Amino acid sequence: MTRGTTAPNRLRRVDRWIAATQAGPLRSVPGPLAVDLGYGASPVTTFELYTRLRAVSPRLEVVGIEIDPDRVAAGLAFLAALDASNGGDSKRGHAKGGHAQGDPGSCDGLSFRRGGFELPVPRPPVLIRVFNVLRQYGEPAAWRAWDELRARLDPSGVLVEGTCDEIGRRAVWATLTPDGPRTITFAAHLPTLDRPSALAERLPKTLIHRNVPGEPVHAFLAAFDRCWATAAPHSAFGPRARWVEAVRLLSADHPVLTRPPYGGRNRWRLGEVTLPWTAVAPRTG
Repeated sequence: MTRGTTAPNRLRRVDRWIAATQAGPLRSVPGPLAVDLGYGASPVTTFELYTRLRAVSPRLEVVGIEIDPDRVAAGLAFLAALDASNGGDSKRGHAKGGHAQGDPGSCDGLSFRRGGFELPVPRPPVLIRVFNVLRQYGEPAAWRAWDELRARLDPSGVLVEGTCDEIGRRAVWATLTPDGPRTITFAAHLPTLDRPSALAERLPKTLIHRNVPGEPVHAFLAAFDRCWATAAPHSAFGPRARWVEAVRLLSADHPVLTRPPYGGRNRWRLGEVTLPWTAVAPRTG
């Protein structure tokens, strides 16, 4: 069980990125299912994922999964309160084991269940979001969790795993398909960022201990800091302008994704940069 700390809008950066980059699979799969694994003491971030992704995939079902029964109970109480605020028209079923069925109501398609990496859901999900969960694991266990979860994906699905700070201003996440890791994204609230390497403390568990000389992720962050320093004159136009210029400089020597939906000025202005996983993958041995 994780510490469970969460807050409204803590995961807004990754949700925004998922909605922009994964809309195709979320729409194309019949009966699309998304899983929010380890949502914490409050179900609010699962509800936010549901509302944000429903805007791009109206048929999407979202299931919040927690190993702690008290947290599942909090999710069910949250749904009941939403139903009551909408006049109590919904008749949600509560199956054994803490399931909430997707009966018509104020949040049709949103439910909470007790479980873990086995994912107690009726079909392979097209999306699994796992945030601030694997930090408590050792690196080998985090790699095993990646393998276990991506094996449970729909063939066109994606696992999004990462960490962020307590209010969501700094975050790093990796995406994986059933075939393995694909991308890594660094995201920040730019007015409070002193240098890009400050994001190192939010690296996924599979990378955080690799931020040492000789490893690709260390070299990448050092290069990003140099580009950030070179782009300092652009601060006169604001932190977004400096970040965009730093990413532009970085792309000359690193495989930054520069085209939509993953890259380009529109995404960079949001304080994001996405690269292929191979650009930071740990050295073997």
